[in-house]
Amino acid sequence: MPSPPDETASWGRRVIALLVDWFASTLVVVVVLGPAGWSENRGSSFYTLLVFALESAVLTAVAGGSFGKLATRLRVVRNDGSGRPIDLLRSLLRQVLVCLVIPPLIFRPDGRGLHDLAAGSVTVTIRPST
Repeated sequence: MPSPPDETASWGRRVIALLVDWFASTLVVVVVLGPAGWSENRGSSFYTLLVFALESAVLTAVAGGSFGKLATRLRVVRNDGSGRPIDLLRSLLRQVLVCLVIPPLIFRPDGRGLHDLAAGSVTVTIRPST
């Protein structure tokens, strides 16, 4: 099995990226439902989770990372050393596993969780170009 293309990203940065994504997803749901609808609708938490999963999966496949990951200078790439983003199907699989919470909490010493192992991906820090 090939090694990750770079050192995996720190857990602190990943948590910040997750919080940014969750906050952005919540804002989208609040804008669509309105503040009153968001606070009164029993499904608003599910809608937020759905927006989070779709936003993260699509942006990861297209741009290499979700809004939060890119804002915190993280990128999700293939674990084959190519540095290319993962495809949409693997990105969707990865996000479904992230939404289940447990897979990211079970990880290897190199920092890749079960969600990354299943998708053949690794989260790395974007290095400034020199």
